[in-house]
Amino acid sequence: MRHHNNNRTLGRTRRGKTALMRGLALKLIENGKIKTTEAKARELRPYIEKMVTTAKEDTVATRRLIASRLGEPKSDVLGKLFTEVAPQYKERDGGYTRIIKMGRTTAGRDEAVIEFVA
Repeated sequence: MRHHNNNRTLGRTRRGKTALMRGLALKLIENGKIKTTEAKARELRPYIEKMVTTAKEDTVATRRLIASRLGEPKSDVLGKLFTEVAPQYKERDGGYTRIIKMGRTTAGRDEAVIEFVA
């Protein structure tokens, strides 16, 4: 029984879902906007918003924390998060991303675009 277990598994194991979230987060930071399924976008939103909130304070400790959550990514991705993305939201208390529904595809999945709010 799945009582009090409201998180989506996305048809994956815990390790698979962690890898998926890391990959989606890296692409979102790199490009600022990605197209994916609606369920993945809804799971990615709190994951990336917590990172942006942490990245607003640029210290060695926060850089290491974000690097560990993203699986030790390339330094240019971390640099972009800390120098371009997070400073843009210094005065904002949340709501850094937007999900735009694209509708159902012929394959039967609901597509969505997740992007950073300008």
